[in-house]
Amino acid sequence: MCHGLYPWGGRFTEGDRMSCVAVVTLSEEFSLPLDKVALYGSMKTENLGVEKVVANVISNRNIRFLIVCGTEVRGHRSGEALICLHRNGVDSNHRVIGAKSAIPFIENLPADGLKRFREQVEVVDLIGVSELKAILDAVEDCTGRSPGPLDEAMMLEPVSSDRVLEVFHSEYALHSKVDVDLYGVVSPAPEAG
Repeated sequence: MCHGLYPWGGRFTEGDRMSCVAVVTLSEEFSLPLDKVALYGSMKTENLGVEKVVANVISNRNIRFLIVCGTEVRGHRSGEALICLHRNGVDSNHRVIGAKSAIPFIENLPADGLKRFREQVEVVDLIGVSELKAILDAVEDCTGRSPGPLDEAMMLEPVSSDRVLEVFHSEYALHSKVDVDLYGVVSPAPEAG
């Protein structure tokens, strides 16, 4: 999965780091040729999932194209949120402008990281396309149009890396003893004492 170049974990496969193309497969699992793409993987959520994609894409200065393909995640519309983020950015409340999903908030990335993402890559909208040949044709097209790498990569740390969100704490709650960190990792809440 991750060997240092891509700083934020997630469900992706690393290919040729020198490739100019990254592919988001949304809810589907594809096997793409590792010599053709820098990385590829699924993205399920319109908030943390999008943040991980942005952070990992801009950490590789060679990635200049982001292909978003496959079947949209029902209810989340994460692909739409990613494309809207690239086109429109976020408002003053960190909501992705134009996204129709339930919670398209980008709260853990700094403004300069979002700006860099919007400038670094061209997003290719293939939402709904699951045919491998069509996706590989898009990869080839992007590779042929590459403007070359940027001068340097941009590594991002979460805006509030020390913050832990307590989901709910009540003796009557189903998840009364659970904490979720900024990466969505669930762990037992510390005992009150």
